[in-house]
Amino acid sequence: MRVSSPSINLSCPQCARSNRIPLERLTDGPRCGACGAGLPPIDQPLEVDAEAFEAIVDSARTPVLVDFWASWCGPCRAAAPHVAQTARAAAGRALVLKVDTEAEPELAARFGVQGIPNFVVLKSSRVVRQQAGLVDSRTMLSWLA
Repeated sequence: MRVSSPSINLSCPQCARSNRIPLERLTDGPRCGACGAGLPPIDQPLEVDAEAFEAIVDSARTPVLVDFWASWCGPCRAAAPHVAQTARAAAGRALVLKVDTEAEPELAARFGVQGIPNFVVLKSSRVVRQQAGLVDSRTMLSWLA
């Protein structure tokens, strides 16, 4: 799911209404504005630009796994299913973001990304783990534990 605005739309599983959730509230356990039901946690990687990245990371109450990647990179394409599987398995306990290093070179440089794929785990906006190279979902989930 590509995110480039200050909010994301989530559908309510109870009443099917669409709810606009500000990025900085994604990990707050949002509720439907119409019926009050809890909205499902994000269970897929969010492709973000620098602005969305900052909004999410600065306010996340859960760990955030960031996949720095590029479309031309074979190992990045091989990692994509593992990243998606991690997002599904960690839904509600962590967020998974994807940053295209071609579109966001300054963000990649800020984290010292020199080889891709490159994975960064952030907790309370601080880097707690960083690793370049292809890894599987089990490994990524261990980083988020």
